[in-house]
Formats: sequence, structure tokens, C-alpha cells
Amino acid sequence: MILIAMGVSGAGKTRIGELLAERLNCPFTDGDAFHSAANKEKMHHGIPLTDEDRWPWLKTIRAAIEEKQRAGETAVFTCSSLKRSYRDILRDGDKDVCFVYLHGTFETLQERLQTRTGHFFDPSLLESQLNTLEEPGEDEAIIESIEKTPEQIVDDVIEKLKTR
Repeated sequence: MILIAMGVSGAGKTRIGELLAERLNCPFTDGDAFHSAANKEKMHHGIPLTDEDRWPWLKTIRAAIEEKQRAGETAVFTCSSLKRSYRDILRDGDKDVCFVYLHGTFETLQERLQTRTGHFFDPSLLESQLNTLEEPGEDEAIIESIEKTPEQIVDDVIEKLKTR
């Protein structure tokens, strides 16, 4: 099984991903690690990524997913996965890939970004990400509100995985 914690910047993908990996006793990989230096530079300067910027990044994450699967490993990844077409690349028809969509209000996300330090993402890009976001339905992802504590979110996800 491969889990992908998804959502816009500030949703808590890394924290939730780390906690899920800990609970599932499996590897965790932050999708941001696969961004090119050029992508990181654009985001640092408040320039939204285009689909052309994202395709190679998404394909690299998919390759990492396939590597984990070949090794027979359960793994947790993070990736914003803003559009269905992006999720389609990451899933590649694979029913073993499960998205966990971390949903929050603009105000909550903005507040989190304003207090975050040490990240390359320019908080001014939040609106662009929200405009790009094609929210997944329950048929495509486990949907969790970021108003809950990280521990509550992880408990809920683990419980919902049992019925998938």
C-alpha cells in the first residue's frame, strides 16, 4: 500500500505523512525532495509552477512509488497533487495508491504559512494553489479536516484504511 498525503501548502502534509509512516512502521518520503532546483527557485520567488514544471516532478515521484512497490514495501509520500491529472500520474491506474486529502480553510492555511519558517515556498502562492486545486471526492481520497489534531487525523485515516 502506498499513501500520499495531499493538499495545498500549509495543510500539514509532512507532519501527517511522518505520523502515518510511524504508525504503519514504513518509510516516509516528502515529495518536495523531488522538485528540481528550478522549481524550488520559482516557488521561493512567488512564481507559480506550470503543468510543464510539474510533469517531470510527478513522474519522478511515480518512479519512487514503483520502486517501493517492487520492494514489496508499504510507504507514505507527500505531494500536493492539486489536479486530478496529477493524481492520475501518481496513481497510474494502481489501486494500491491511496490519497489522503488534508482540507482546510484559506484562513487556517494562511495562518499556518505565516508562522512557518525554513521552507522554500512563498506564502503568496497559497491563492494560486487554491485556484489550481481540484478537490478529490471520497471516491478518490480519504478526506480529513486540518482543524483536527494531527493525531486525530492519523487515527481517522488508519480507521478508514481498514474499510478500503
